[in-house]
Amino acid sequence: MSGANRSRNTRAALIFFAIFLAAEVALHLPYLRLPFHWDELGQFIPASLDILQKGAWIPVTTLPNVHPPGVMAYLAAVWKVCGYSIPATRVAMLVVASAGLLFSFLLAIRLCRKASGAPAFAAALFMMAWPMFYTQAMMAQLDMPAMALTALALLLFLEDRVAWCAAACTLLVLVKETGISTPFVLAAWLWIYEKKRRESLYFLAPAIALGIWLIALHHATGHWLGNSEFAKYNVADSLQPGHIAMTIERRIYFMFISDGLWIGAILLFIGSRILRGREWTIAFLVAGAQILLVSIFGGASLDRYSMPAFPILFAAIAGAASALPRSWRWTAQILMIVALVAGLFFNPPYPFSFENNLAMVDFVELQKQAAVYLEQNEPDARIASAWPFTDAIARPEFGYVHHPLKVGAQAEDFTAASFERVNRDGMDVLVVFSRTWALDGGELDYGWLRRLIRRNWGHHIQISQEQIRARLGFVPVLKWTRHGQWIEIYLPER
Repeated sequence: MSGANRSRNTRAALIFFAIFLAAEVALHLPYLRLPFHWDELGQFIPASLDILQKGAWIPVTTLPNVHPPGVMAYLAAVWKVCGYSIPATRVAMLVVASAGLLFSFLLAIRLCRKASGAPAFAAALFMMAWPMFYTQAMMAQLDMPAMALTALALLLFLEDRVAWCAAACTLLVLVKETGISTPFVLAAWLWIYEKKRRESLYFLAPAIALGIWLIALHHATGHWLGNSEFAKYNVADSLQPGHIAMTIERRIYFMFISDGLWIGAILLFIGSRILRGREWTIAFLVAGAQILLVSIFGGASLDRYSMPAFPILFAAIAGAASALPRSWRWTAQILMIVALVAGLFFNPPYPFSFENNLAMVDFVELQKQAAVYLEQNEPDARIASAWPFTDAIARPEFGYVHHPLKVGAQAEDFTAASFERVNRDGMDVLVVFSRTWALDGGELDYGWLRRLIRRNWGHHIQISQEQIRARLGFVPVLKWTRHGQWIEIYLPER
């Protein structure tokens, strides 16, 4: 490519990035001040603040784990320039998401060169309409940045810019350790299929970078993965055949059925003959290796772990759709976009991670309502609850309270078994909330369905008001509800 052409392409990419960023900021304006949710306040924001305030690259105010400090260092740098605030954090992550959208768009252009019907624009619209992209775009977590860098690395590789690809892969593994599957696949392809042994050695750089991080983590904590609980949950417990099979089943459902993606699966079946050749093979190997790795490791089996595969999936769906006549192609793509957008607002009839759609906003707003009430009416009380509410009220920087509240007894969750271990003397107020999208008392409350969902989604029945009264002597006094979720305050029975 000539210098003039490369310059024009760079200007065009910057224009598209500006368009994507403006669109993402506009679409997320209502939530730029939304307090932090779940793993944001449990891990990533405290770890970022440790870098900013203490210069501690390995967290000290939250449990350290294997996650490299790339995203946390990025946020600390943003806060160093702009000052710490929730809006600054949300906008900083939207910048990353917009870059990810740009790289996904450019990757789709590259992969779909032989397809008709402007498939790259369809792939970008799929991504923007996808509920997971919408919520993760503003959240301080690792999977959106990992998706962006995976798309960039693959794009650079397909453009035969191997050294730059290896650099992108190095950034990728410093953002999320499971990104190591991408340089491994690309190095193996060069070594085995193209016999470019010297170029394949560039991908030692990501492995070396990740190895240095693991050595530093082990030196500081005595554990290769940061702490023994993390290692047990995400490695030892997850390496069970039943868990791996269940996780792969969930991945298949999430990628090819949920939120209208069943339309995409049909399009892939119809237009599969278009998705052939060297570039598609490499792309599918990268996506498959990522899905396999996060299905084997990771106790939580969270759906967001599959995000790095979605730029490839949406490009494939858009490319496969070109096999249809124009009217059928447009109809199918519009229906899929409508279904994806609907998934942002409508919850599925089974337990799911609230961060998958706008249920995360409902969860955060309910937690904030209860926190504000307690700060105004019970400022000196010892408040018993479960994480993440206990962290939310203890640290004002998370956006829920202006002054830290006292955390009393803490339950692991709200099952009856957890409450057996709660110390009644360590609480003045009890706060209970819906931790999962439950089936209790709903139209689908059948025994066989409960057993299926408990196996696949880890649903557990929460303790009832009657059980709390009998075991702890607390009674409900105030309850807030929002789109099927709830939070409730209990006080000692008079």
